[in-house]
Amino acid sequence: MPVPENRADLVEPSEALTAAELTEAWPLLDLDERVRGFRCLPHAEAADFFLALDARDQSTVLAALSSHEQRLWLRQLPPDDLADLLQQVEPERRAQLFALLDEAGKKEVSALLAFAEDDAGGLMNTRFARVRPDMTADEAIRYLRRQARDRQGVETIYYAYVLDAGQRLLGVVSFRELFAAPLDKLVREIMHTEVVSVPSEMDQEAVARVMQQNDVLAVPVLDAERRMQGIITHDDIQDVVQEEATEDIQKIGGTEALEKPYLQTRFAEMIRKRAGWLSVLFLGETLTASAMGYYEHELGKALVLTLFIPLIMSSGGNSGSQASTLVIRAMALGEVKLRDWWIVARRELATGAMLGTILAVIGILRICAWQAMFHSYGEHYLLIACAVALALVGVATWGTLAGSMLPFILRRFHLDPASASAPFVATLVDVSGLVIYFTAASAILAGTLL
Repeated sequence: MPVPENRADLVEPSEALTAAELTEAWPLLDLDERVRGFRCLPHAEAADFFLALDARDQSTVLAALSSHEQRLWLRQLPPDDLADLLQQVEPERRAQLFALLDEAGKKEVSALLAFAEDDAGGLMNTRFARVRPDMTADEAIRYLRRQARDRQGVETIYYAYVLDAGQRLLGVVSFRELFAAPLDKLVREIMHTEVVSVPSEMDQEAVARVMQQNDVLAVPVLDAERRMQGIITHDDIQDVVQEEATEDIQKIGGTEALEKPYLQTRFAEMIRKRAGWLSVLFLGETLTASAMGYYEHELGKALVLTLFIPLIMSSGGNSGSQASTLVIRAMALGEVKLRDWWIVARRELATGAMLGTILAVIGILRICAWQAMFHSYGEHYLLIACAVALALVGVATWGTLAGSMLPFILRRFHLDPASASAPFVATLVDVSGLVIYFTAASAILAGTLL
């Protein structure tokens, strides 16, 4: 049946929706309807559905279930997902859910919760396929088959990690290589010893770059003594990439990052996240009014100059926002390091000057065209065109340079470069753009209009 667009049409979702339809209707349902729909699913579908929910939705569903049901569903989750779920709930309820785990689960989750949430150690799964180097290929295959039969046993069976008696990583071997090898060949003769790995304290963004650069499905997490602690898989990294990209985009837009999805963020929290930056930008824009007040005398004698203020300000803000966005993204992808600031500055200085020149030519043509058609700017229109053109070159150059350097300055002081948001850059360039504009106008129009 088609999923209704309005929640009011969902009279009895528990009787009407399949797993696929419940997934589509999920955002439209309240908690009671979600729980009724979830309980009505066949067990196999319910398990897949529950595992596909994010940690926040899993925690809200569990809150409405009995302790017995909570225990059953908690045991369906791998350790890393369990840790994510427990981090979503209040400390008191976290202790209650933790008490429902078996001893092995408690040990695994406790180890994960000891790491920061955005470190590799907090992201990893401690269940992975492992073999010994002195096994034959036949023994390793049979051993991995036993691990694969246990749903809770391993996270992925694509790779088997070869560990010594001290749990130190020696190499990695794929299932395909084990099947292709002679049955009596030892694992140490098949394995690859050059293994891409990450330390447990590595930031999740850096882990994502490592996996992307090396094109691997999973990466082992090692401690300082190369003991293997777990693996991070590609699906974990997909969630990280989406989370980090969402956070950066929200910051670039001039807000604090939302901790919950948009529709689940409370009104008061939404105001708090947006009011701070908006107030800072407003105070910054008041400097624009101060700058215009400083040049009030020039404006009084040549009101025609006011016609081009929006043009100048928007050009500087747009060029700065372009540069800032490009540099922030390059930093996020690891394409640009802090030490590259001088290279970027020279590149953006030349780029800004060229972009400003293009805008200046367009500005001159526009002024000349309007003068020819409407006689809008008086007998000194060529001087006005030159003043606007010079200002455009200066504003675009300065905006591009400022927008590209702000992320480096923030990174230098260990702040998030995404905080050099487009609105912030635009506000900064608006004020300085007015100064550049009126300075150029004063120099060119002195003795005529001014």
